[in-house]
Amino acid sequence: MTLQGSLTHERYCDQLLAEAERFRSHLRDADLSATVPTCPDWTLADLVRHVGGAHRWAGTIVATRSTEFVSLKSHVRQGPEGTDREALDAWFAEGAERTVAALREAGPDAEVWTWAPVQRSGFWARRMTHETLMHRADAAATTGAAFEVPQDVAADCLEEWLQLCALPVLAERRADRAAEVFGPGRSIHFHATDTPPELNAEWFVDLTGDPLTHRRTHEKATVALRGPLTDVLRVAYRRLPADSDRVAVLGDRGLLDRWLNWATL
Repeated sequence: MTLQGSLTHERYCDQLLAEAERFRSHLRDADLSATVPTCPDWTLADLVRHVGGAHRWAGTIVATRSTEFVSLKSHVRQGPEGTDREALDAWFAEGAERTVAALREAGPDAEVWTWAPVQRSGFWARRMTHETLMHRADAAATTGAAFEVPQDVAADCLEEWLQLCALPVLAERRADRAAEVFGPGRSIHFHATDTPPELNAEWFVDLTGDPLTHRRTHEKATVALRGPLTDVLRVAYRRLPADSDRVAVLGDRGLLDRWLNWATL
């Protein structure tokens, strides 16, 4: 498992900053005490602290070149309490900038701890970009803001999601649900309908064995999820229900539902 991304390290750094800025823009006129519908245990202020804390955690690992696990609670400040907009915004912006500065200084190949087989700083550039992107979807859903993503970034985010779902460390956590998903003749096709052919934004997920495998191709499957790439991505990450009129499900809807429950990151 290489967890290879399709963007350059510098592009991930640029995109992480862009996603952080868009995330902040969704919150500037919002009620930070509002509940996030896609993360109902959190308010918007909690969401800011979660994403900002993740930035600082990854940034600490990269900046210190730590090759061992770094405790989130011990090493990363969790952010201002309450809903002081200016304090939360300044804290969030500073953390994103510091993390990107650490990533740029390290480059993609510095040896650092990650929770994946790839022990390189480039893992964190890609992971934090997509972590921020998907939590921006949460912020947009809460505030009613438009959720737009460059298509190459959205495709890479979905590709990374499938790569992560195949990791043994994540599959082991869901072993009790594996029989509901894996078995003979089971497969899923994710098909973006609004992308140019050169992006190859189609994924065939083979669930006939364990672990899963996937390939970028158009291929008949047990169930297909079709729609604009951003909406397919949001369904995959359970930020949009599969019965939304923005997407179409063809085939065994039950398998898709069981997969989405199993694959939640």
